[in-house]
Amino acid sequence: MLRRILIFCLLSGNTLAVSRPHEVIFGKWMTVQWLVGANETQTQNLKVRALFVAGRAKEFTIGPPHEVTDRLFVVRRAFRVNDALPGENATPLRWRWQRGGWLLVDRVTGRISAITLPDFDSYYSSGSWYRDYLAYCGVSEDGRKISALVVELGRRKPVLKQPLHDLPAGDLPDSGCSPPEWQRQPARVTFWQANGQKLTYNILGHAFDVVNDNYEEEGTE
Repeated sequence: MLRRILIFCLLSGNTLAVSRPHEVIFGKWMTVQWLVGANETQTQNLKVRALFVAGRAKEFTIGPPHEVTDRLFVVRRAFRVNDALPGENATPLRWRWQRGGWLLVDRVTGRISAITLPDFDSYYSSGSWYRDYLAYCGVSEDGRKISALVVELGRRKPVLKQPLHDLPAGDLPDSGCSPPEWQRQPARVTFWQANGQKLTYNILGHAFDVVNDNYEEEGTE
């Protein structure tokens, strides 16, 4: 009987160890200096905190997380880059903080993966989440044009990609456009152009339609 009890306890312990989710928690906020502007001569305070998985710091993050499901959430990444010139023996190393893209975090497995976002610029783009959709202003490869984009998690091709305006002058962070605004029932997102005109789109699964009075076009994949 004792042997059976011991075997049962061992099997139960193994089962609990396998099914126990990895602990995913955030550390304390700290304020760091972020160099911005055309010549990187201006500084802005950037609040960052570590993301821990099973007690180990895996990434640094900024801003609040967005809960996608009860298992998955997204959060924006921050990181440090070595700013030392070739041949420059800086001690300690010249670390500089930068903003990154978005991370997808699985609370059960502890897995962290980068989200692929077409035309997303970590300096100029600001985003707004709703459900598993991210709306943001993307920057063209030549750095001149701004487009309205909506991307759905798990899909490579954007649900929406429409031209907005030229990239505003000034080299300020998040200057591509103001954060898009979401509504529900139906799922609807509004972007603002540089001239103050707003463009609103209904998001229909993997497609969209324009609801502005000035447009009567439809878009799909």
